[in-house]
Amino acid sequence: MAKPATIKIRLNSTADTGHFYVTKKNPRNHTEKFTFRKYDPVAKKHVEYKEGKIK
Repeated sequence: MAKPATIKIRLNSTADTGHFYVTKKNPRNHTEKFTFRKYDPVAKKHVEYKEGKIK
Protein backbone atom coordinates (compact mmCIF):
# COMPACT_ATOMS: atom_id res chain seq x y z
CA MET A 1 0.00 0.00 0.00
CA ALA A 2 1.03 3.58 -0.60
CA LYS A 3 1.95 6.01 2.17
CA PRO A 4 -0.72 8.56 3.05
CA ALA A 5 -0.17 11.99 1.51
CA THR A 6 -0.85 13.86 4.77
CA ILE A 7 0.67 13.55 8.23
CA LYS A 8 -0.66 14.81 11.55
CA ILE A 9 1.29 17.59 13.25
CA ARG A 10 0.98 19.36 16.56
CA LEU A 11 0.97 23.16 16.78
CA ASN A 12 2.45 24.16 20.15
CA SER A 13 1.79 27.55 21.73
CA THR A 14 4.82 29.79 22.17
CA ALA A 15 3.17 31.41 25.23
CA ASP A 16 4.24 28.38 27.36
CA THR A 17 0.65 27.61 28.38
CA GLY A 18 0.77 23.99 27.21
CA HIS A 19 -2.09 24.52 24.76
CA PHE A 20 -1.83 22.94 21.31
CA TYR A 21 -3.79 22.31 18.13
CA VAL A 22 -3.61 19.16 15.99
CA THR A 23 -3.82 19.51 12.22
CA LYS A 24 -2.68 17.81 9.02
CA LYS A 25 -0.10 18.83 6.46
CA ASN A 26 1.15 17.48 3.17
CA PRO A 27 4.95 17.22 3.55
CA ARG A 28 5.43 16.93 -0.23
CA ASN A 29 4.06 20.44 -0.80
CA HIS A 30 5.08 22.15 2.46
CA THR A 31 8.58 21.08 3.45
CA GLU A 32 9.22 23.90 5.95
CA LYS A 33 7.80 23.98 9.47
CA PHE A 34 4.43 25.65 9.96
CA THR A 35 3.98 28.76 12.11
CA PHE A 36 0.54 30.28 12.62
CA ARG A 37 -0.96 33.02 14.76
CA LYS A 38 -3.94 31.40 16.46
CA TYR A 39 -6.05 32.01 19.55
CA ASP A 40 -4.74 30.59 22.83
CA PRO A 41 -7.71 30.22 25.22
CA VAL A 42 -5.41 29.81 28.24
CA ALA A 43 -3.58 33.10 27.56
CA LYS A 44 -6.81 34.65 26.18
CA LYS A 45 -5.07 36.22 23.18
CA HIS A 46 -3.65 35.38 19.78
CA VAL A 47 -0.11 33.97 19.93
CA GLU A 48 2.23 32.23 17.53
CA TYR A 49 2.01 28.46 17.26
CA LYS A 50 4.94 26.44 15.95
CA GLU A 51 4.96 22.94 14.49
CA GLY A 52 6.09 20.01 16.60
CA LYS A 53 5.85 16.25 16.42
CA ILE A 54 3.02 14.26 17.95
CA LYS A 55 4.46 12.02 20.67
